Formats: sequence, structure tokens, C-alpha cells
Amino acid sequence: MATDTTERGLEDLIVGAMTATTERPDGIASAHGLYASGGWILGDWRDYEREYAVDLKQLTEFLQASQPVVAEAVQLTEEGPARRKFLARLQGEITKRGVVDVLRKGLQHGAHHLTLFHASPTPGNLKAEEQFALNRFSVTRQVRYSREATQLALDIALFINGLPVATFELKNSLTKQTVADAVEQYKNDRDPRELLFQFGRCLVHFAVDDAQVQFCTELRGKASWFLPFNKGWNDGAGNPPNEHGLKTDYLWKQVLTHAGLTSIIENYAQIVEERDEKTGRVKRTQIFPRYHQRDVVMALLADAKARGVGQRYLIQHSAGSGKSNSIAWLAHQLVGLQQEAKDQPVFDSVIVVTDRRILDKQIRDTIKQFAQVKATVGHAEHSGDLRQFIAAGKKIIITTVQKFPHVLDEIGSEHAGRRFAILIDEAHSGQGGRTALAMNRALAGNDEDEDESTEDRINTLMEARKLLPNASYFAFTATPKNRTLELFGVPVPQTDGTVKHRPFHSYTMKQATEERFILDVLKNYTPVNSYYKLIKKIEDDPKFDATRAKRKLRRYVESHDHAIRLKAEIMVDHFHQDVLARQKIGGQARAMVVTSGIERAIQYYHAITEYLMERKSPIRAIVAFSGEHEYGGKKVTEASLNGFASSLIADRLTKDPYRLLVVADKFLTGYDEPLLHTMYVDKGLSGIKAVQTLSRLNRAHPKKSEVFVLDFMNDADTIKASFEPYYRTTLLSDETDPNKLHDLRSALDGYQVYSPEQVEGLVDLFLAGAQRDKLDPILDACVATYNELDEDAQVDFKGKTKAFIRTYAFLSAILPYTQADWERLSIVLNLLVSKLPAPKEEDLSRGILETIDMDSYRVEKQAAMKIALADADGSLDPVPDGSGGGMREPDLEPLSNILKTFNDQFGNISWQDEDRVRKLITEDIPERVAADTAYQNAQANSGAANARIEHDKALGRVLIELMKDDTELFRQYSDNDSFRKWLADSVFGMTYRKGSAQGNQSASGL
Repeated sequence: MATDTTERGLEDLIVGAMTATTERPDGIASAHGLYASGGWILGDWRDYEREYAVDLKQLTEFLQASQPVVAEAVQLTEEGPARRKFLARLQGEITKRGVVDVLRKGLQHGAHHLTLFHASPTPGNLKAEEQFALNRFSVTRQVRYSREATQLALDIALFINGLPVATFELKNSLTKQTVADAVEQYKNDRDPRELLFQFGRCLVHFAVDDAQVQFCTELRGKASWFLPFNKGWNDGAGNPPNEHGLKTDYLWKQVLTHAGLTSIIENYAQIVEERDEKTGRVKRTQIFPRYHQRDVVMALLADAKARGVGQRYLIQHSAGSGKSNSIAWLAHQLVGLQQEAKDQPVFDSVIVVTDRRILDKQIRDTIKQFAQVKATVGHAEHSGDLRQFIAAGKKIIITTVQKFPHVLDEIGSEHAGRRFAILIDEAHSGQGGRTALAMNRALAGNDEDEDESTEDRINTLMEARKLLPNASYFAFTATPKNRTLELFGVPVPQTDGTVKHRPFHSYTMKQATEERFILDVLKNYTPVNSYYKLIKKIEDDPKFDATRAKRKLRRYVESHDHAIRLKAEIMVDHFHQDVLARQKIGGQARAMVVTSGIERAIQYYHAITEYLMERKSPIRAIVAFSGEHEYGGKKVTEASLNGFASSLIADRLTKDPYRLLVVADKFLTGYDEPLLHTMYVDKGLSGIKAVQTLSRLNRAHPKKSEVFVLDFMNDADTIKASFEPYYRTTLLSDETDPNKLHDLRSALDGYQVYSPEQVEGLVDLFLAGAQRDKLDPILDACVATYNELDEDAQVDFKGKTKAFIRTYAFLSAILPYTQADWERLSIVLNLLVSKLPAPKEEDLSRGILETIDMDSYRVEKQAAMKIALADADGSLDPVPDGSGGGMREPDLEPLSNILKTFNDQFGNISWQDEDRVRKLITEDIPERVAADTAYQNAQANSGAANARIEHDKALGRVLIELMKDDTELFRQYSDNDSFRKWLADSVFGMTYRKGSAQGNQSASGL
């Protein structure tokens, strides 16, 4: 017989795998009611009671086997008042509480409590195992569900003890139908008013074909929102090839097994209620785990159970991954995790460290859903809270990154024998240096011994810096930094001797975007170029530091009232014409204006507000910044400008007339507003900050199909380079070399700012708790020696001091060995660095803004583009030592020359497009040259002469890259010796040491 490639054949395959039978709906009597080897009972559609949406036979047989007295009382075997009354009560409870809660907690009916699902047994509990075996998991084909159209049938329904928990609509690519057709069938043909499809009646509704799965928790006709439930393939959407069967058979072979479905009911699925504070209305949302959420929690639990305490895990989950729910589900299940072959928990307490207030509420709401865990959550804001919670046996303790060190200060030695799971939300934001040290010392519970020697205390400090053996760390982040990868990632030795680090689990930006959990913020990216000319307004021609002067001139131009007004008009016009008029997000779209500081944010707020009034626009703007700021001779706050409290900004933006949010370093991380559609950027962005800022736009909304970025400050290459490391799984290319500490210490010792005797004496006094007046004479003597160094040496010593402190704080947590002299020097340098005065460096560009005026300014919007990211794993270099460089020699030039250069008036050269060439020379070319790796290495590791050689090579490469689109510029560079020399000198002046400075900045912090 030929293979059955019809949809019914797919149905046969699925049900056959679940029940180990090939019986069809018209011939199932012989197998009915019996477990086959597949584990599921094959149900009969004729047993489905449409009026009450239950499989009456399965419910009856479950109650008769597990609770015969109750079964007798409710009389399900006979049609009559007793049965109708019970079924009405059951349906009323499901309507009110949802099927998940009814299965978990049962219900009261008259004098009886009915258990409707026996929970999974704990290991060794034979009675619980016997009870669990009484549960009846049944699968029924072609369920006639409708009370009106009696022949309408659903492909597959799953029941537990007669209560429906999931439905399937199947499609088959071999008959030219896909999962999209199944989704449309749910939306168009499955009436949500039917009892089976009403909210809370089932956990989930699956649309399935042979390649993909989608799911929905609430059917709402055409408004039903289906989400992917796929494993992911090549770090993107879809499913991998399956050499043993269909790509989607994981759904019924792995997820919807007895154990798998029971775990979802007990630990994941829930109905969340949110009350609108103004209207008092309660919105109910049913939650079902996405594939990767369940997968990461299960993988972490299995590894922690097998390997016990003392492990490190890095979870790289993109924005849109539902990270908060994943953390909540993990925290809840870590509480009850039992060690293999031992009758004791793996962890005594779970500590969640987060920056997000909403996570606290999500965890509390999640835990409240589970009847077996009561009063387990505490929110620690002070040290006494944490101590009290641990003593009281609280299992989950939530605190913030900022408060955690203070919370832990007073924890005593009784915790050395306790085992902790530490869950860190956005791990790179607070797991370094003193925060980690305070955490580790507190949780390790070391005793303070008054008889300890200095060496004992040194050893104690070194051990406290290391990741605790009595704690496991679970670090969640979308954008791991190099330190985070090395600290928490999985080491992967390479054949060349290097050791890469990768996340334990990843759900990538690529997959989240392809699955439309987030939107692609780079799909509609439009740069806006600005062109301007400055003039000298004094007769004298004073000299200024050209490099600094050009930076000041750029800031002056871009913040000039005329420039701000012109850009504000472009933003407002664009928002009206391209966002409002086109009814983006169903006419609800909002926009964010990202500015470089508070002063500019206030400027933009006033300029936008004035122009909106002139246009007689019905919309209004909101400004957001921290603290109080003086503007126009008055002290202002965001509240005084907006006319309402700061705490209301996020809420007000979602309500008319407010549509534009102008920000200065607020709402750029952790702000997840789906109505944000457009972003206007007038701030330099790169690296993680670029990713985090632009990602404010990516939150999904049913009516949101695309987003838009209009960027006045950055170029596409910079944005692309910022996003690429995090598009797929991020890897660390190699581990940090601990020899960097030897090199830094040797260099610092060489300056003789301190002596070995001073180091030893200062450390002894400090660890003995001596008063300040005993420490300061030693420190002040070191400062006096430092002041005798020349300026270059001061810059180098202070830079290497900071690098040693930062590098040691990181490496000491992960190295398998300790070194007392490093710890001693670290103590001294931490005390000394704050006393070292900043090297004197006169600003030789001061006063230039008073000597010039702006002659012209215009902006030109470029064509919208899609920034395509490389489809490859991202790579980060290990932590650099951060050392480098002396003071830059000022490049003094007359004001007239600076303006001539700035305005790009190149002798007799006549450019066809002067504005475009000006931007290339002053912005694009320097940025590309500064990003050249060989040039950056030369700056970091050799002198100016070698750096100039590499610079000129890099400049030549950049000009060759530009030759295709800018032949005019390349021709001048190739043929005109004076222009080539001028261009090379100018770009070198703008970029020398810039690469090194960027390297230092990127190395700081986790």
C-alpha cells in the first residue's frame, strides 16, 4: 500500500505515536479506555459532552477509580439532576478560574472536595505514584465540538481526566497546505463563542504541519495571536531536519508526554490578572511557555540536579524572549529541586538580583499560582530583611543590583553551610568588582577572627573574591560583554590552544526577529547628513588646539538653536506625514527622540512643542531626564516642564495627546513599550548602547509590522558593527591572559611611587582596622612621589593603576589559584587611586566658540536602507589590559586655518558635491580609519611613528573602498600630493589615540 500523504495520514501518524494504535475514529471501540504503549488513551468523539465541554466517559472512569465515594455522589453514569448540577458547577469553576487552576486545586461540590488531577509524585513516594497512575491522558480525533453546527469537527483534542487541555489543527505540506492555513482555520472557522474555545477552557491551541508549530492561548477570531513553538534552526526560526521522523514530532514525542504536559500544568501554565488602576477593569491573560523558555529551564534544572552547587551558567536570551517569565519559572523550580540519589534539596535559597521592578511582581504572581509553594518569596531592601528571610526559611529572595551589597553587609557566618542559587537579570550590569566581592563574602559566611594575621586576612579576601563554592550562578543577558562570557560562559578548548567561551543556552536576536517576537529595527534605517559653514567674527587670528577645537565646533553646530529647530521640524513633519497619516500601529504609534544630554533634550522639547503649536497639531511631547537642571536662567525638572509627576511618564505616553517622548539617558534600557514605532536619534551611539537604545523599538504588537529610525548623528557602518556581535550566539574568542597582571605590576613598580615597605605597612594597618590618620601619611607620601613624575608618566601610572584594579577584580574571581602580592597591591591601589590628582592638561581650545559664528546649516535625509547583518556567530575579544598612552601633544593652529579646514576649502580644488565631500573627510573617513584593527594595535603597542605608518595604510584601504562611489575624492588623493598629505595629516590628527581610548572604554565594567 502506498504511503498516505493526506492530512488524515498525518493525523494517523500523530495519534498512532501517542497511543501506539492505527485505529481511526470509526473503528476504535476495541482500544477504547485502554492505555497502549504510547501512553495515551484513544478517546471516542461520541463521549464528548458538547454542552459542558468534557469527555464524560474519561471523567467518570477517573472519578470511579480514584474517588469512588465522590463518583457515586455526582452520578455521572446517569442522566439526571445530580449529574447536571455537578457538571454545571464544574463548568462554572473552569469559567471563573481556568482549567489549569481546576486541575491543580480541584473543586468543592456540596460536601465533597473533588481532586481532578493527581500531581506528579516525589521520588520514592509510592502512594503518590499509584495516584498519579490513575490520571487518564486521552487523545480524541475529529471532535464534534459545536452545539449548533453539529458536524463541525476539530482534528485532535487532548484531555486529562475528561477535561480538555489542548487542541490541534493539522495541515500537510504534501497537500500544499502549511501551518499558516491551520492558523487561518482557527481564526475564521473556529468560533470563540463555542464552549471549547472560550478563554481558560484549554491551556493552548496548536496549529501544526510537518515543518512548523504555532500556538495560541486565547482564540479571538481574526484577532487571535499565534506565536511560533519551534526549536529554532541555524540560530533562526523553524526546526532542524529530523533524521528519525517529522521536524515537528518533538511536540507529541517530547513536549506532550505525560511528564511533559504535567510539568507544564504544575510549573508553567497560568492565568495572570492585571487591574487597570483607573477603570478598575481586570484583564486576564493565559500564559503558556514558548519552546525555548521550557527548554532552557529544563536544561538548567537537569544540569543543576546532576552537578550540584558551585556551577556557572550564562543564558543569552534576546529581547522578546520572555526572559522575566523564564527567570520566574526557573526560580520557582529551583526551590524544589532534589539532588540525585540524595534526599535533600540542591539549594536552600534562591536569590534573584535584578534592576527591573516589574520582575519582582512577575515572580510573585508566578509563585502565587502554585499551591504547593506558600509564603516563599521575600523582597529584600535592607540587610535586616535578607537575614530575616533566610532565618525564616524564605526560599526566594529578590533584591536589586544596587541594594545587594548593602543588603548583604550584615549577613553572618551561619550561611557558610547553606547552598544558594543566584539568578542575575542582565548579568553585565552589576557582577563585577566590589558588588561581587560583597555578595561572595556575605554568602560564604566567613567568621571574623580577631587573632587572624594579616596573611590570614589576605587569604580570606582572595577566597572571597572567587565565585562561591556554595552557590551556583545563573546569569541572563541579551548582550553579554567579554567579561560576562568569561565569567559565566562554558569554556570550549580549541585545537590551537585558545579557549573560547559560549553561552550555556541561547535564544538569539536572529530567531526572535524571524519569529516576530521582536521587530527588525534595522530594516528601515535612514541617516540624515548635516552640512554647515562657520565664519570668524573677530579680526585677530589666535591659535587653538585643532583636534579639540573641531570636536567643540561640531557640538556647537549641532546644538545651535537654528540646528535644533530645523531638526525638530523634520522630526515633527515626518511623524505627521509618515506615521500618523499612515495609521501606523492602528493609529496608536508613538515616537522617541534620543538626545545627547539634558540641555539638548530641553532644547528639543521646547522646539518640538513650539512647532507643534504652530502646526496646530493635536499631539504633544513629553520630556524625560533625571534631576534638576538650569535652563534659561531657571531651575527646571521633567515634572515642571511636563506638568505631571515623573512616575506618570510611561503611562501618559500611551494616552493621547502625548505621542513624542524626548529623552536624555532615560527609558533607553528596560523600557518595553509596544506602541513605540519611530526613533529620532541625535546622539552618538556605538556598541551595546546602540543595540540597547535602538531595541526600544522592537517590541511586538498585533498591529505593528515595521519600525523606523531617523538618525542625525551616526552612520550605518557603526550601527551594523554594534549589532553584529549579538545577532546570533555571542562567543568569546579567547580567555584573558593573567600575565597582564604581572606586566601591569612590573610597570607600576618601575615608577617607584610606592615602596615594598609602604605596601606592606599600609596593608597591615588597613586590615587591622586602623584609623584614617594612620593610613593617610603613607598614601600622601606616595602622592608626593607621583607628583614629581612628568605629565606623561602621571597619565601612564594612573591609567595602569586603574587597569590593574579592574583586571584583578575580574581575574581573581575565575583564576584557579591565588597570589597574595596581587591582593596586597590591589588594596593599596584602591586606596591610592582616588587621591591621585588628575594630570594637568590645559584646554588650548578654550574660547574658540566665542570667536566664530554659523554662516549656514542644512540637513539632507538620505535614502532609507535595510542594514543587513552577517549571518554568523558574533565574536568578542578577551578583556584588554586597558593600559596605554601618555598625554597628547596639542596641535596648535590659527583660527583661520581651523575654520578653513572645518569648512573644507581646499585651495583650487573644485568639488562637484562639496557638502558630501566635506562629510566624508570630517566624519566618515576618520571613523573608518579609527576602526582599523592594525591601526588600533599600533596605537596600543607602539609609538606615534609606527602608528602613523599603520594609519596611512588604513587610510589608503579606506579610500580604495570608497573609490567605487567617490572617484572624484580618490583621484585627488592619488594624483594631488599636497591634498594627499593634508588629508593624511588631518585624519591622523583626528584619530591618533582615539582607537586606544575606545578600547579602554569598552573594557570597563561587565
